Formats: sequence, structure tokens, C-alpha cells
Amino acid sequence: MDKMEQRNLEQTQIEIRESEDGKRTISGYAVKWDKRSVKMGYWKRFQEVFKRGAFTDTLKNDNQKALWSHDTSQVLGSTKNNTLRLSEDSIGLRFELDLPATQLGNDAYELVKRGDVDGVSFGFSMQGESWDEADPDNIIRSVTKAKLMEISPVAFPAYPDSQVSARSYDPYKKHKELNDRRKKILLRTYL
Repeated sequence: MDKMEQRNLEQTQIEIRESEDGKRTISGYAVKWDKRSVKMGYWKRFQEVFKRGAFTDTLKNDNQKALWSHDTSQVLGSTKNNTLRLSEDSIGLRFELDLPATQLGNDAYELVKRGDVDGVSFGFSMQGESWDEADPDNIIRSVTKAKLMEISPVAFPAYPDSQVSARSYDPYKKHKELNDRRKKILLRTYL
């Protein structure tokens, strides 16, 4: 399934640097490995974790953008021209973003500097996953491979319930439907 999903990560700190020549850079982590999300999805029954190396292939092969709050008309940077730099380390997916000398770049810089915007979100398409359903009240989706499309500084750094409940694509619901179909096929086979 090639559905775009978005996740928000609360930041403990987004670093800000301004060089003598006026270049402004913000940095932090878009994803931290093995950190559970809040419960989301189908009946709010699953949590999600990203495994180390989940973005290795996409970082080598694809161009990612930095957007302001997921708005594709408000581009802050790109890996193609090296204004956005992404790397995987032992903590997670680290980013460095050189802000443009535009009104959008100035606004982004000031809002991050003041602490009004202190979160980072990311848009991805899942390409590999596993599910742990041993405890039906604590289901874990582990994303092992994903195509990263974008990262975004955002004002609301937690997984907001309204965003989750308004999503048109729910990966656990799809997983549950596939498992239910498999069980029905198995029952028909043995009857």
C-alpha cells in the first residue's frame, strides 16, 4: 500500500544556529527509533515504532522536502540541493535545515526561536512492517522500511487525536481486515 501517512514527534529541543554570514539552520530529530506513539487507529488499539534503518534506502534514492506544517506550497528546503540534510544515527533520523532568506524562512526562524513551534512531523509511505498482537489491548506496529517524503516543523508536536481520527487511511484497520479475510478462507478450506 502506497498511502501517505504523517506522524508528529514532540521535540525536547530544536537547535537553532545563525552564522556570521546570516545563514540560519535548525536541527533536531524527525524520528526517534523504537519510541512508541500514542495509541491510534482502529479503536485506538495500536501504537507505532520506527526501527533503526527504516529510511536507509529512501535517503539514498529519493529527494525529500522540508515543508512548513505539511503545506506543499511552503517549501523550506530540499535534500536535492542540500538545504535539507538527513541522516540516520543511533538515536533516530536527524535533520539539519538551512532556512531560506524569504518571508517564510524568517517566520519559521522566529517561531522556532521563540518556542512557538517546537515539534517536527514527517510524511512517509510504509514499505515494510510487522505487527505484534500478543496483547490485544497493546498492539504494536513496527515500521521496518518506509519511503520518507517530507519533514515539517509543526505547532502541535503530539499525535493529535483529531488528526488520527480524521485520517482516511488506518493501517491497523487494513491489517485487521486482511487477517480476518485469511481466517475466513482458512475456515472455508477446512469445512
